Amino acid sequence: MPMPRNTVVGILAAGLIAGTMAVAPAQVQAPFQLNPVPTPPAPKAAPKPAARKPAAQPAQAKPAAPPAQAPAAPVAAGHGIDPAYGAYQRGYYLSAFQLATQQVEVKSDPKSMALLGELYANGFGVARDDKKAAEWYRLAADRGDREAMFALAMFHLGGRAGAVDREQAAKLLTAAAKLGHVAASYDLALLYLEGSLFPQDFTRAAELFRFAAQAGNPEAQYALATLYKEGRGVPKDANEAVRWLAAATAGDNTDAEVEYAIALFNGTGVAKDEGAAAALLKKAARKGNAVAQNRLANILAVGRGLRPDPVEAIKWHIVAKAGGVSDIPLDEFAQKQKPDVRAAAEKAAQPWLEAIKASRS
Repeated sequence: MPMPRNTVVGILAAGLIAGTMAVAPAQVQAPFQLNPVPTPPAPKAAPKPAARKPAAQPAQAKPAAPPAQAPAAPVAAGHGIDPAYGAYQRGYYLSAFQLATQQVEVKSDPKSMALLGELYANGFGVARDDKKAAEWYRLAADRGDREAMFALAMFHLGGRAGAVDREQAAKLLTAAAKLGHVAASYDLALLYLEGSLFPQDFTRAAELFRFAAQAGNPEAQYALATLYKEGRGVPKDANEAVRWLAAATAGDNTDAEVEYAIALFNGTGVAKDEGAAAALLKKAARKGNAVAQNRLANILAVGRGLRPDPVEAIKWHIVAKAGGVSDIPLDEFAQKQKPDVRAAAEKAAQPWLEAIKASRS
């Protein structure tokens, strides 16, 4: 069933990004040094139904809109794509609603109930109605549908099923995770890390993260890498940490891209590759990650992994500072440059600064 993946905001709190890499530009040999990362506190935030806010980026010309596509639907074990789901996938939501309703009336099919919940939750083919969505999700969940359990848990967390009910959400996540729901396993792991609804248990969190990570969830892969790096719930193992960082990077997890790039640059748990590190940092920087912007600025200032470029170095430094990552050596580097270099960097940074300002308004 095509459920929306609800990204969890701030999953492991500040401090999980690799430590300071700021470097005086005069240093040429091994300019970046990874300081030991302090053990982060347990996360304050539990799973949330809100998606991560897009990182600030300069406005760009919009590409031509692609053909309309219905969201992809995972197929539950033992279930093929029936007509209702086929219609849903093609974007024929009214037909999906009618077919799902028929299947509920004829055979009380729980997956059709869950699909009706999905249609009401998103206003696809029918008017959006959270109350009806929750009712259909609950009927499907009571009949053992794990997708409905997860969706209803998100409703309870977001207050879409009435008052926010974290305890009920936790029960539903637990039930869905036992049935092999990947996103539920990941979110449940966060609750074990948080230690509010459950006693804090890093070992149990690691088990749940591992299940989701092995199923290909990039957020879980990054979280598991962090536990290996810190030795929390699993033995401390830099090689395993980097292995999971690489997997999460392949899944386009931006935080993992930054940490894996730093590992590549320093040769920590992986063969040293400054060029590959620079490419990853550039990718993450362009997605709005302030840490990546700062590390990229350092690379461009000294010319390691990329050719030195003072204008680009200062530009990314300015943008990173606006994003909350300061760097005194780079301040000094910028002050030593000619006025025209600084002016060009400030001009290049301006669209990013405007995007950051707009994202905060």
